[in-house]
Amino acid sequence: MIDDARHRLKGFRLQARDDPHLDGRPMPDAQSLHTLQLIRKGVLAVGILAVVILAVFMGERLWSDAVHAGFRAAGLVMIGIAIVGRAWCSLYIGGRKAAEIVDRGPYSVTRNPLYLFSFIAALGMGLQTGSLVLAGLFVLVAVGVFFATVKREEAWLQARFGEAYSEYRRRTPRFWPRLSAWRDLETLQIRPDRFVMTLKDGSVFLLAVPIFAFVAWLQSKGWVNAVITLP
Repeated sequence: MIDDARHRLKGFRLQARDDPHLDGRPMPDAQSLHTLQLIRKGVLAVGILAVVILAVFMGERLWSDAVHAGFRAAGLVMIGIAIVGRAWCSLYIGGRKAAEIVDRGPYSVTRNPLYLFSFIAALGMGLQTGSLVLAGLFVLVAVGVFFATVKREEAWLQARFGEAYSEYRRRTPRFWPRLSAWRDLETLQIRPDRFVMTLKDGSVFLLAVPIFAFVAWLQSKGWVNAVITLP
């Protein structure tokens, strides 16, 4: 996290306005943003659970054992990249999203790097099923939930930071990174609690490995009857 008390940075890294009203409207508070994020997590969990239930009743895979193992290995690598990537992002944004516009490090090339890494994690989780269709469904659920969340977060940030946020939006893509726009800091002051919390949150993605292994075991024992087969 950035030590703004000692470093005056170039570009748009602005503290939240002290005026409690913006254009005659009450200033959005941090609690409303936190509530929005909790709703996002709940909806995402329900969507992923629905896909998991679908996977339980999926029939024998169409791929060979070697291809299936390759899918799972690639998915595990993606999950690992996502966990590390999200933790990296937390070094910059942890505890500051409602206080200022963070536009350095990963936030200089995309406005939502945390969500971008979550898309990668969703693909990795889906690949644990051995089905490209289910992997795609995992990603679609994540994209749908995060896109809806991002639209509301952007409205919240726009109301809070005004033209400064508009400028940030103009020069920084919503999701797909623009690597040529990379800018970083010489010094970061981090909050270990935020870093550890993000690592813990990301570790939930790893549950896909034992969950789908257990589903495969149930099917091998004949305790779950498959009704569909997906590539």
